[in-house]
Amino acid sequence: MVEATNADWKDQLYDSIKALNITQVVYVPDAGHAKLIDRCLADPEIDCFPLVNEFESVGICVGAWAGGRRSCALMQSSGVGNLVNALGLVHSVGAPFFAIATMRGEWGEFNGWQTPMGQAIPKILDAANVVVNRAETSADVIPVTEASGRLAFNSYLPVFSLISQRATGAKVF
Repeated sequence: MVEATNADWKDQLYDSIKALNITQVVYVPDAGHAKLIDRCLADPEIDCFPLVNEFESVGICVGAWAGGRRSCALMQSSGVGNLVNALGLVHSVGAPFFAIATMRGEWGEFNGWQTPMGQAIPKILDAANVVVNRAETSADVIPVTEASGRLAFNSYLPVFSLISQRATGAKVF
């Protein structure tokens, strides 16, 4: 059930991060973001470090913005629920928050435990007044992510790019 994907977007996503002048990347380890994380870790111009959980990403990214830096949070959809309360900080101070989440619990999912959160993510983020842009295919990933980053940093809004399992390829174990 793994859909053939264009893996080029995984390299191009790093180029997009650089083009958006992002100098700090925080992440919860995820196979879907592994290539991007590795490239960011190797880049001396990007401070890249892991989080204990997704909740931390909001305060760290808002703090980076207050210090004059652009940041991005990388996570899997199953962890998005961990940061909903923290999003109040973004709305309270009018700072941007840019996140990229690889989706689980949808097309080709093998683990039923991933499905409830994966299916609920767009509604949860909408209810939290977060802008959501979704990349359905590998061809969508770069334009959707770049547009999301520009929107977040130009409008001071929380914006998520969701990358579908069709684009990442469904996990099979």
